[in-house]
Amino acid sequence: MNNKLTNGAVMKEQNYSSHRRYVPGFHFVLLGLLLAAFTCSVFFLVRSYLHGIDRVSSAVVFICVLNIAGLYFYVRQFPVKVQDRAIRAEENLRHYVLTGKLLDPRLTLSQIVALRFASDLELAELANRAASENLSNDSIKKAIKTWKPDFERA
Repeated sequence: MNNKLTNGAVMKEQNYSSHRRYVPGFHFVLLGLLLAAFTCSVFFLVRSYLHGIDRVSSAVVFICVLNIAGLYFYVRQFPVKVQDRAIRAEENLRHYVLTGKLLDPRLTLSQIVALRFASDLELAELANRAASENLSNDSIKKAIKTWKPDFERA
């Protein structure tokens, strides 16, 4: 079954095997280019120190590549932290609307993130089970029978 996103694009129904999202340009192309740049910068840095030439420029290139690597990782981590906070608040509200109670404080963030995929009909029971049995996020996702669609993904 296909579902429309808010921007008019079509997305296949989500389930355990299709819920992860990779952006090829970011996850594969940019990472590959970054690894190639890092490898080359290390090679030229070592070569410049062994031969005693262009040490400063090789060091500057190496430092620039390290800065770019830091940007690559942090540019993803900062929004993920904000998204995690939003998911925690959203799922707490959803659980409260459905049950009149906040989520169990024993639930970890990764468990709550996994619970966001559960339909309204199974959220309360699965949340209780996750807290009492300390289920992993992967176990929670595998236990979901009806996945709640996420039409806001880009």
